[in-house]
Amino acid sequence: MAQLWGGRFTKPTDQLVYDFNASIKFDKRLLKQDIEGSIAHVVMLEKQGILSCEEKDAIVKGLTGIRKDVEDRKLEITSEYEDVHSFVEANLIDRIGDAGKKMHTGRSRNDQVALDMKLYVRSEIICITEELQSLLNTLLHIMEENLTTYMPGFTHLQKAQPTTLAHHMGAYFEMFKRDVQRLHDIYQRMNYCPLGSGAFAGTTYSLDRSYTASLMGFEGPTLNSMDSVADRDYVIEFLSAISLIMMHLSRFSEEVIIWNSNEYRFVEIDDADSTGSSLMPQKKNPDIAELVRGKTGRVYGALMSMLTTMKGIPLAYNKDMQEDKEVTFDAIDTVKDCITLFDGMLSTMKFNRETMEASATKGFTNATDAADYLVNKGVPFRDAHGIIGQLVLYCLEKNTSIDALSLDELKEISPVFEADVYDAISLKTCVEKRLTVGAPGQKAMEDVIKCNRDFLDNLWIDKK
Repeated sequence: MAQLWGGRFTKPTDQLVYDFNASIKFDKRLLKQDIEGSIAHVVMLEKQGILSCEEKDAIVKGLTGIRKDVEDRKLEITSEYEDVHSFVEANLIDRIGDAGKKMHTGRSRNDQVALDMKLYVRSEIICITEELQSLLNTLLHIMEENLTTYMPGFTHLQKAQPTTLAHHMGAYFEMFKRDVQRLHDIYQRMNYCPLGSGAFAGTTYSLDRSYTASLMGFEGPTLNSMDSVADRDYVIEFLSAISLIMMHLSRFSEEVIIWNSNEYRFVEIDDADSTGSSLMPQKKNPDIAELVRGKTGRVYGALMSMLTTMKGIPLAYNKDMQEDKEVTFDAIDTVKDCITLFDGMLSTMKFNRETMEASATKGFTNATDAADYLVNKGVPFRDAHGIIGQLVLYCLEKNTSIDALSLDELKEISPVFEADVYDAISLKTCVEKRLTVGAPGQKAMEDVIKCNRDFLDNLWIDKK
C-alpha cells in the first residue's frame, strides 16, 4: 500500500528495508492510545476552526468504529501497514473519504508516537500500582495475623536476633510501598502532553495545546517541542522503577525458596503454586518464586537496552527511538505477571509457626539479650560480650541452647546470673522489649500496621 510519506519517493521501498523499518508487529498494542489521541486532536482542531463540525464528527465516528471493530475482531491489524498510525489513518480514509485525510493536520508521527507511548506508560503505571496494592494488602494481612509469631532474624544468612513474622513481612511492605511512591512520582513528572509539537519545531496552525492536553487528563502541554519528541526519560524512569519492583520480588522469592527447603521448613507453598519432578516423586518445587527470581534479569535488560539506545542520540527524533516499545511492553507484561503470581502464592502460603519459633530458640538469637542482661547487672558491655561468647561455645559443645542450661551451669561461667535470666532471654521478652519505632515489639508493630492501613486506605490511583 502507499505510504503516508511516499510523495517524495520515485520507487517503492525495498521489502527487506520495509520489514526492518516497520513497527506494526508491536506498536499495534498502542491502538487505543492512538485513537484517543487522534480524537482529542480533531476535537481541538474543530474548536480552533481548522476542521468543520461535520468533519470532526465524521472522523470521531470513524475512529470509534475502527476501535470497536478491532476489539470485536471484525478488523485485523496486519503487516500490510507500516505502523499503527498508518493502519488507523488508512482505514479511516477508506471509511469516511476525504475528511479522514484532514485528521493529521498540524501533527507529525513524531509527536503522535510520543503521545501514544506516554498514554500507554501512564495507564500501565495505574495497572501496576493496583497490582502492588493487592500485594500490600496481602502483606498487611500476614502482619496483622503474626504479631507474636517468633522467628529468627538473619544477617549474613546466619541467625542473629529474634524477631516476628509480622516484622519480617513489614520490611517487604516498606519496599513495595516505596515502589508505589516511585510510580506516583514518575506519573506526575511525565504527565505533560507532547501533542502539537509537530516533527520537532511546532506548527504554523493555531493549535490549542493546553486544551488538547486537558482532554486527555494531562497537567498541561510540554514546553519545548524539540524535547517533546526526543524525550524518553519517562520510559527509562519507569523501567528503573519496575526493575526495583522486580529486585524486591526477587529478594522475597529467594527467601521463600530458602524457607521452603527441607532444611528450613518455615513455609509450605500451596500445591496449586508448585510443580514436581519428572524423575523424583518426592519433589515439590517452588517454581513461581524461582521464575520471578529468573525473570528479574529480563526486566533489567529492558532498562539497560533503553539506556544504551538513548545515550548517543542527537536531537530531535531518530528512528533508534522506535526500540523503546518492544522492550518496554515485554517488561510491563513480565512485572505484572510476576506481581500477580507472587501475590497469589503468598496469600495461600502456609507458615509453620512452631518450626520458626524452634529455629529462633536453637540459634542463639537471644545471645545479645543475654549480654544486655549482664550489662544491666553492672557488667561492662565488652566483658559481657566475652562472657556470652564463652557461653555459646559451651552450648555448642553440649549441643544445647542458652535458655536450656541450668542456673548452676550459667553461674559456672558468670556468678552474676540469677534465676531472672530465663525470663530476660525468652523469645517473648527479647522481642517485646524492643519498642522503638520500627522495632518488632507488639506495640511498635501495631502502630506501624495502623500507618500501613492508612497508607493503603489513601493510596493514590488516578483513573484518567
